[in-house]
Order: sequence, then structure tokens, then C-alpha cells
Amino acid sequence: MLLNALAALGHSGIKTVRTFGRAGLMLFNAIIGKPEFRKHAPLLVRQLYNVGVLSMLIIIVSGVFIGMVLGLQGYLVLTTYSAETSLGMLVALSLLRELGPVVAALLFAGRAGSALTAEIGLMRAMEQLSSMEMMAVDPLRRVISPRFWAGVISLPLLTIIFVAVGIWGGSLVGVSWKGIDAGFFWSAMQNAVDWRMDLVNCLIKSVVFAITVTWIALFNGYDAIPTSAGISRATTRTVVHASLAVLGLDFVLTALMFGN
Repeated sequence: MLLNALAALGHSGIKTVRTFGRAGLMLFNAIIGKPEFRKHAPLLVRQLYNVGVLSMLIIIVSGVFIGMVLGLQGYLVLTTYSAETSLGMLVALSLLRELGPVVAALLFAGRAGSALTAEIGLMRAMEQLSSMEMMAVDPLRRVISPRFWAGVISLPLLTIIFVAVGIWGGSLVGVSWKGIDAGFFWSAMQNAVDWRMDLVNCLIKSVVFAITVTWIALFNGYDAIPTSAGISRATTRTVVHASLAVLGLDFVLTALMFGN
């Protein structure tokens, strides 16, 4: 009984290591196979539209409402200590350091990540990737690479948009609704936020999340079982694994950036 359990554990460990190895090789080939500007620029632009532009609606709407909720809850807490003039600082720091990159990455994983996995998985099921290989066209360079770089470029830009509209949503609640003086709101934010370091750390997080989410999404689609059930499981796996990876990496990056 114990030997069977150990054997099953070892088999699971070997399978996990092999999966990470295949995923690492795919990521390596996608990085070194970056699109040539003249030949693959249309592919990259198309994927920037599919991955980035089509994700803007959910990013903007979510950013506004999260900023409004953050402004309202922050106001209720700060009024307890007669410090409601610090609302701008609370909203800006919360969005720049944590909520902006994390929530944008989770939304990106749910919208763009699942779409990438389903698209690549469908191409696998319809044998389009195999057909490319038969025609001496590298599917990693033609299909995976443009989508990978589109994801890496798009998420940091979407994160900046999310933070900007979130701050606007917080000011909408604090200034327009609760009557905080606009000068106090913006000056508190300006004095508390180190725009160089906080913005740089926000972008570093978003780039790491972009690489992770796009990598997971593309590999799950590329490695999916070529059936409808297999594609469905791969899509679900993408959202779950990407979300857990984002939350875990967020703690690691936060500890490295602000732990001292």
C-alpha cells in the first residue's frame, strides 16, 4: 500500500517535471522566435488587437468600479480618524502597488488567456499546427510567438489604464460625492506616491504577470488534447493556474519590493 502510494507520487512528480520542461522549451522557442518586423508585423498587430484592444472594455469598467468602491470604503475608514483628506494617497497607493497589476492580470487571464488557449487548442484539434509543420512552417514562430509578445506588450498598458481609471473613480466618489476638497485629494496623492518607484514596481509586476499568464495560456492550448472536452479542460486549467500563479508571484514580488 505504501509502495503504491510512493510510486503514484513519483509518477506524478515525473509527469509534472516533464510538463514544466515542455512548457519551458516552448517559452524558449517563443522568445528566440520573436517576429521579424517586416514579415510578422501584421501578425503581431492583429494579436495586439485581439489580446489588448478587445480586453480594454472589461479593464476600464472594472477599474472605474473598483476605484469607486476603494474610494467609498477608504472614506468610511478614514473619517473614523478624521483623515479623509488622505483618501487620494490611499486610492493611488492601493492601485499602484497591489490592486492595479493583480486585478488587471486576473481579468486578462480570464478574458485573453482563456481565448488564447481555446484558439490554439482549436488549431491543434483541426490539425492546423500539424499542417504548418508539414509545409516547413514553424508553428511556434508563426502562431505562438506573435501571441506571446502581444500578451507581454498588452498587459502592462492595460494595467496603466486600469490604475488611471481607478484613480479617477476614487476621485469621483471622494471629491464629487463625499465633498472632499479636490486640492487635498490630489496633493495628498502627489506627496505620498513616489511616481518613479511605485510606477516602475507596478510595471515590473505587470510584465512578470504578462509573461506568466500568456505562457500558461499558450502552453495549455498547445498541449491540449485535440477534442472538445480536452479544449474545455485546457481553458479551465488556464484560468485556474494563471490566477494562482499571479497571486503567488504577487506575494513574492511584494516581499522583494517592499519587504525591507
